[in-house]
Amino acid sequence: MFGKILLISVLALIAWAIVARASHGAGPTQHYTVRAGDTLWSIAASHYGGDPRDGILKIERRNHLARPLIVPGQRLLLPS
Repeated sequence: MFGKILLISVLALIAWAIVARASHGAGPTQHYTVRAGDTLWSIAASHYGGDPRDGILKIERRNHLARPLIVPGQRLLLPS
């Protein structure tokens, strides 16, 4: 009895591993080139809905920014 349950579990796990695949539902990462006068606040406000502070945090984390200083010409990755 235990052997049958173990066999069925292993087969189900193998079948799930074969069928499972990565989700691409979040969409591709966007690139943004900083222009003169841009701030993280203005970029987050124009690309994300809701409170811009959430967008700023996403941008800082994705680009490994130690502080919120950006310069014209800098390329940022905008996570979805």
